[in-house]
Parts: sequence; C-alpha cells; structure tokens
Amino acid sequence: MLHLLRRNLRFRIPIRISQTLTPIPFHLNASRFSSKSPAKPPEYEMPSVTWGVIQGRKERLVSRVIISDYLKSIGIVPDELEPLELPSTVDVMRERVEFLHRLGLTVDDLNAYPLVLACSVRKNIIPVLGYLEKLGIPRSKLGEFVRNYPQVLHSSVVVELVPVVKFLRGLDVERHDIPYVLQKYPELLGFKLEGTMSTSVAYLVSIGVSPRDIGPMVTQFPYFLGMRVGTKIKPLVDFLLSLGIPKKILAKVLEKRTYILGYDLQETVKPNVEALLSFGVRSERLPSVIVQYPQILGLPLKAKLSSQQYFFNLKLRIDPDGFARALERMPQIVSLNQSIIMKPIEFLWARGFSTEDVAKMFVKCPQLAAVRVELMKNSFYFCKSEMKRPMEELVEFPEYFTYSLESRIKPRYRVLASKGIKCSLGWFLNCSDQRFEERMKAEYIDADTPGPSFAMGGKLEMPGNELVSEDEDEDSDGEVLYRRTVSL
Repeated sequence: MLHLLRRNLRFRIPIRISQTLTPIPFHLNASRFSSKSPAKPPEYEMPSVTWGVIQGRKERLVSRVIISDYLKSIGIVPDELEPLELPSTVDVMRERVEFLHRLGLTVDDLNAYPLVLACSVRKNIIPVLGYLEKLGIPRSKLGEFVRNYPQVLHSSVVVELVPVVKFLRGLDVERHDIPYVLQKYPELLGFKLEGTMSTSVAYLVSIGVSPRDIGPMVTQFPYFLGMRVGTKIKPLVDFLLSLGIPKKILAKVLEKRTYILGYDLQETVKPNVEALLSFGVRSERLPSVIVQYPQILGLPLKAKLSSQQYFFNLKLRIDPDGFARALERMPQIVSLNQSIIMKPIEFLWARGFSTEDVAKMFVKCPQLAAVRVELMKNSFYFCKSEMKRPMEELVEFPEYFTYSLESRIKPRYRVLASKGIKCSLGWFLNCSDQRFEERMKAEYIDADTPGPSFAMGGKLEMPGNELVSEDEDEDSDGEVLYRRTVSL
C-alpha cells in the first residue's frame, strides 16, 4: 500500500498541503502549564502546536507516506505505527520527535518503543510529565523515567496515575518517598489497584506483617507489589516456614528484609539451603542461620562456602565441622573479606596465642572476625594489666572482645573490685544490667547460668545482623533462640 501511495505521490496525485495555523508556544512547568517562558531555560520545551485542517481520505494517506518517509530518514522504523492515528502533517511529527529528543530519548529508544510517537505532546506527554515532576521526580530524571517505562506516556493522569499514587499513600508510603518508589519501579503506574498490588499486601498482612510496616516495605522493595501471591510469594513463604522458622519471626524478617521476596525459590533459595546442609550446618540450626542473615538465601553460596572453608582450614587448621559450627553462630562469615578476617587473627598471634587457641576462639566466637583490632588491643591490655587475667580465660571466653570496654567491662570490673568478688569473665559480662545488679546484691555468687550457644557483647557492624536484647527473662520456646541471636 505504501509503495503504491509513493508512486501516486510522485506521478499521479497533485498534492496541496494544508496551511497550518499560527504556532502557539507552550512551556513545561513543574506544576502547571504557562504561556510564559520560564526565567531559566528548561531542559526541554513543548513544541508549537501545529494543527492541520480536516483532511480527506487521500490526503491522510499521503500524509502518512510523508511521515513514514521522514521517520525512516532519521533511522526510525515506523512499521508498528501503521494501525495507529498519526499527526496530520509531518511538521507535527517532526516537533514530536524533537521534543522526545530534548527529553533525552535517542533514536534507539524510539525504535525500542515506537508507539511513543503516537502520543500527542499536548494531550498526553506534557500532562504526564508535568504530573511526574509535581510528584517530585526531578526534571533531569524524566527522560530516564520515560526510557525505563515509556508506556506511562499513554496514561491518563486523572484516571490511571493519580489513583496509583493515592494507593501508595494509603499504604503509608511517605510523600517524599513516592518519587523514589516510582523511579525504582515505574511499572507500578500501570497496575490495577484491585489486582496484584492489593492481593500481595493482603497476603503479607495475613501471615503477620504489620500493616504499619507495609509502607516502609514498599519503599525498600516495591517490586513485591507486582508479584503474584500464588506463584511467587506464597511458595517462598511456605518453604521458609517448612524449615522451622516461626510465622511470627518470618513476618518480622520480611518487614526488615523485604528484598528476600525477590529471591528465586527454585534457582537460588532451595540450592542455597541444600548447600548449607552439605557444608555441615545442622537442620535444626537452619532457622537461626536464615534469621540472622537473610541475605544468605540469595548469595552465590556454594562458591563462597568453599572459599571460606578452605581459608579457615589453611590459616587456622579449622576442620569442616568447626567451620560449620562457626557458620551456625555467625553466617555472615561467608561474605567477610579474607584480608579483614586476617587482622584479628594476626593480632592474636602477635600476643602469644597459638594457632590452636585462635582456632578454638574463632569457632566459639566467629564474631571476632569483625572486631576492629584497635578495640581488641585496648580490651586485651586492660584484661592483662588491670584485671590480671590469664590468657587462658580469653581462650575460654573469646566473647570478651565483643563487649565495650568503656561502657561494660570497666564499670562492671570496678564494682567487682570494690566488693572483692572474684569470678569468671563470662559471669559478670554475659548478663543484662539488671541481672548484674541482682548478682551484686545477692548474698552468694550463683553459678554461671547456661545461655545460648553464643551471646555476643557489642554491636558489631556486620551486614544484616544486629545484636539482640539482653533481657534474659524466660520467653516462649519458639522465640527465645531468635531473640538472643538477632534483633529484627
């Protein structure tokens, strides 16, 4: 058809292009449209609106041929535009293309989604861009936004965009976070409110996620709003629950580490759980490992485990079973840089600890790998010179290095010294302030009470792990382990 039209255009049909009206200049403003030019030239301006008079059928066909030739001349393939309504003149299309270029879209971008050329600048593009800018998306970022989600230019501001933004606000997404959420996941603007988004939120609330935390979860990882519950979210949740993680604890994990919903169950999560088991982690300890370090479900884990196991065996002669026990106590060791781990190891060697002793200390307290050497040095000399403790006590209670020297060790030692009490390091350090005060008021010294397999003292800066509350009151069997190992 186009071929015949071109022949008609060249040889048979006398053409008279309709006269255009006087162009009317428009400029894009952050919140409204004004006929006045802004004081500072914007990154792009609305082109003049050129309207053709009503054309007959033949004139429209001829205009399409001319527009098609123009698009091809600048490297754009117009095939997908065949069934769509196009401008009446090539001048309007040229201004449309130039506007999109000023916005930041290249010819490659237009070829990737040529349907954007069917959007009227005045009726579609300007209102959408104006609304996005009003929401807080910087004008300099609008081109990138459209490049990532060009379908937004087809949207109605009132009918489609505004309701989505109101929905996000209804989920307690902060107003100033809306631009961040939309730039991170612009496809949200194309979702139906009564569809996937509402279903995802309802399901998470049903398993114990607090409605008040949905907003922060959306800001952290908005992609879960586009995930289907039946095929994506629920299978992952069911699998994690089957490992022994209580539903209440899992809900807390999802509130703080929402991104784990994006991990592929079959390709990543299940193979990583199998890798942990194959490296000696006991199945009953899997819940603790995952809760302490949820990111472990999404790592290239097998390679990391192999590397770290070899490293600890090479440097400290820690066997695979010892490595597994250390991994259970601090799963973050799979991600720690080996040069960082060597610093506390070398410090202990330099202070006279044997390789065997250091290995024992690291298996019992792998958090040593993340303690700053400067802090270890101060704590070591205080233990040796002030408290006159033998090095063997540090081998037995390496957790000593994880407690704050100024806020815990010194104050409590002074109280012990004033009362003439002699006790182990663990007895006066591995307890809450309340329990310590009770012990100081007691008429006799009680024995060291068995605690969890490891009770870390200070808050170490490690990815995905914070220290638990030190409250030692009895709690339900399902939560005591998690409360003592990780703070959610």
